[in-house]
Amino acid sequence: MRVVVIGGGIVGAAAAYYLTGRGASVTVVDGGYQGEATQAGAGIVCPWVDHPEDDDWYRLNREGARAYPGLVEELGEDFGYAKVGALLVSEDPAELEPVRSLLQRRYADAPEMGEVVDVAAPAELFPPLSDTLSALLVPGAARVDGRSVRGALLNAAVARGARIHAGAATLTPDGEVRVHAAAGTPAEAGWTWTPGGGPGQARSEETGSWRQAAPRGPAAARGPEATPGPQTGNDTEAVRPVAAGAGRVFADEGVPVEADAVIVAGGAWTGEVCRPLGAELPVFPRRGQILHATLEGVDTAWWPIVLPSDGPYLLGFPGSRVVIGATVEDVGFAPRVTMGGLEEVLQAGLRVAPGLAGATMAETRVGLRPVYAPGRALIGPLNSRVVVATGLSAYGLTAGPYAGRLAAALALGETPPIDLTPYAPCP
Repeated sequence: MRVVVIGGGIVGAAAAYYLTGRGASVTVVDGGYQGEATQAGAGIVCPWVDHPEDDDWYRLNREGARAYPGLVEELGEDFGYAKVGALLVSEDPAELEPVRSLLQRRYADAPEMGEVVDVAAPAELFPPLSDTLSALLVPGAARVDGRSVRGALLNAAVARGARIHAGAATLTPDGEVRVHAAAGTPAEAGWTWTPGGGPGQARSEETGSWRQAAPRGPAAARGPEATPGPQTGNDTEAVRPVAAGAGRVFADEGVPVEADAVIVAGGAWTGEVCRPLGAELPVFPRRGQILHATLEGVDTAWWPIVLPSDGPYLLGFPGSRVVIGATVEDVGFAPRVTMGGLEEVLQAGLRVAPGLAGATMAETRVGLRPVYAPGRALIGPLNSRVVVATGLSAYGLTAGPYAGRLAAALALGETPPIDLTPYAPCP
């Protein structure tokens, strides 16, 4: 069976991996667009603290987190996955009680979270933290390097025969795939794959979740392009059409690629790709700016993730690196690092962890997280040939590999391991 996967982020890479494992002939078309979410994501895997009122959203992310250890074993490759635990911190101990109750309720069906315990001095585990904080420790939480996961999945798929095409994919009204040369890339040189290549996150999207919900800070801090959109449902998701800069005009007609099935895993660009099919998918980009800092000579590799009740997350990686983020901005297709965004991240990060004041600013990243306006992820068939998988928003690195597996099952006509009705495209 011939399957084209449109999108080379973590969902598309996982779909290619699982498809080739089932013997399919796979072509991945990766546009390499600036702002791809996978390239920027911090990599927090801690689903149990979010979506308290949405069991379907939670189930998808829980299964995604649960699948990671098996994926590590399958790939036999170090892609930065480590169970380092997560500290849920607050200035007011009373603010920890609702999330404690939520975790207790979910523990029976998710013992992999580990037994949650109080931590009297969280700075002993994450030294830069303020000594005024109280904390709960969720020992089963993990962090992962999204770029490395994507690279490992694509490398494994290529080893099984998959082809990676650098270019932009479009669909015709009858579902035919056409590939256009990527900007600056000759069409004849498109069949390439560089592990870890490409340009270069994310919080809870649901009001009432432990982690940050809606865009924060004044509009001025988010930039002049930040304009409010209509609200939907019972959350703060704004419905946005494809914004200026998302639409693309190609000089060439594109090269057709034969396929028996197509998986569109184009992240925030998915709605544009699927529009020729007559499907108006309300998928929009949510910008996240994050900061990487280094603490020279300090071993940060096993520091736990820090999740405040309000504000930024923090987590350590090998190489004396600490990640702080992210902004949550509905500004359309504008993958820019802004002064206001960095100010927000720095001020909020130092409020929680004043010990980082002397850290070196090493790198900034920005990602456009794909959000599906009805609320939760979008995984399902658009027609008899085309499957869509996107909308993971802040949970792309938690549920991305699992979502790719689900999309692969649909493309092959197999029964997915969970009921995908809650994630089906809205009529």
